[in-house]
Amino acid sequence: MPEISTLLTALAEWARQNPSLFVLATCSGPVVAILLAHWFSGESDEEDEPPESLRADSEPVPAQASPEAVQESAQYPPVLESEPEPDAQPGLEPESELKAVPEPEPEPEPEPEPEPEPEPEPEPEPEPEPEPEPVALAPMSSRLRTTREGLVGRLGRMLGGRTLDEDLLDELEMLLFSADFGVSTAESLLDAIRRRGAGRDGDGVKALLREEILTRLARVELPSAPGLAGPPHVILVLGVNGSGKTTSIGKLAARHVGEGRKVVLGAADTFRAAASEQLQVWGSRVDCDVVTGTSGGDPSAVAFDTVKAAVARSADIALIDTAGRLQTKKPLMEELGKMVRVVGRALEGAPHEVLLVLDANTGQNAISQAELFTEVAGVTGLVLTKLDGTAKGGVVVGLAEKFGLPIRYVGIGEAIEDLRDFHAEEFVEALFAED
Repeated sequence: MPEISTLLTALAEWARQNPSLFVLATCSGPVVAILLAHWFSGESDEEDEPPESLRADSEPVPAQASPEAVQESAQYPPVLESEPEPDAQPGLEPESELKAVPEPEPEPEPEPEPEPEPEPEPEPEPEPEPEPEPVALAPMSSRLRTTREGLVGRLGRMLGGRTLDEDLLDELEMLLFSADFGVSTAESLLDAIRRRGAGRDGDGVKALLREEILTRLARVELPSAPGLAGPPHVILVLGVNGSGKTTSIGKLAARHVGEGRKVVLGAADTFRAAASEQLQVWGSRVDCDVVTGTSGGDPSAVAFDTVKAAVARSADIALIDTAGRLQTKKPLMEELGKMVRVVGRALEGAPHEVLLVLDANTGQNAISQAELFTEVAGVTGLVLTKLDGTAKGGVVVGLAEKFGLPIRYVGIGEAIEDLRDFHAEEFVEALFAED
């Protein structure tokens, strides 16, 4: 008989290879298990066949299990062999017991983070454009050449080498009349020369005449620009057709806009379609609003709307153009008076200025226009235009002598800057300048 250790090793090997038979043998008793292990080891003294009870073709003989075997079998229940799987159908290749697991796709390598773009260097601030240099104004003497030639040029030729006497006074009187000083103004100047210039030579008479003209014009020069009322400061502009009224309004608007003021224009000359269009052109040119009405409509309504629009838009200046009425048409002049009253209802205290535009070329006719306009509209200042092209500049002195109204502006050219503030000394100096 083999040794116990050999039997136990054989028993363990057999149990590993035949677990079901091992459980069954254990249930039949430990002696049977040992015998089976001995048979399996092949080291018995003689090769005995397995007992009849363990042959495969014999029916199993139940054996009386010992209590220890029953307890052990309860702890280790028999393992049932699984039924064999049916044979694969002919012609079909057997499926592999384990399907090949597809290899996971490699995760894409993360794209490298782009390097942060360097912050662009701030562009240098553009240098401020230099302010445009103010337009050099042409000297007034060059613009008053025609006026100067019509008065002072002839005066110099008349006085050359002579002393003051009655004949010279008569010639001087004719000269003043032809230069449109007017009768009353001419007589006033002659009286002053006769009284103060007795025995003077030609140059002395010329200097005396210059002094007397300056004295009269200085009376109508404003010492400084008047303050603005409002806002808005309402300016009503009067004048007959052709006097340069609408153009003067445009130039005044450009001046106020250039000084930083907000301007609203009113096209109340509804009887002349071209006047409204001309004013709109000026509005676009100087960048200010224009209030218009229907052609042939009520001019007073347009004036009223202009003031209200200026108030609503917080404008500083409201410039209102009026119809170019001839001073001989009395009903139309009365309508002008109505416009003044309507503007006053739109804004208390308005209009703050009423400017009358006069064409210096019209001579004494300008004086008659001033008489009638001042009666119906309360003119507060004069604008004398076209002085650069007339030989009748004496009307300036005549207006100052007769009405005493401030001369606010003089027009001496077509450019915007050619509408100048009136300064008596500058004007007289240009009038008597030597060429």
